[in-house]
Amino acid sequence: MSKRLDAMRANPSGDWRIADVEALCREHGVLCEPARGGSSHYKIAHAALRRKLSIPFARPIKPVYIRDLVRFDELHQ
Repeated sequence: MSKRLDAMRANPSGDWRIADVEALCREHGVLCEPARGGSSHYKIAHAALRRKLSIPFARPIKPVYIRDLVRFDELHQ
């Protein structure tokens, strides 16, 4: 577990930025690709999972996306 993951789990309504999402993904070996072709969403994926996430770049990132990211991270561990 990481401090960032614990903080996101405890406070999904916090002022989370896409940089926080990218840092969490790096810490846990999860692919986080920036938006391409006019899209405003980052793509989150892991080789061990078929499921992919899409998280909007816009701030603030809504709590539902942070909760999904925390669940996604827990699934691949």
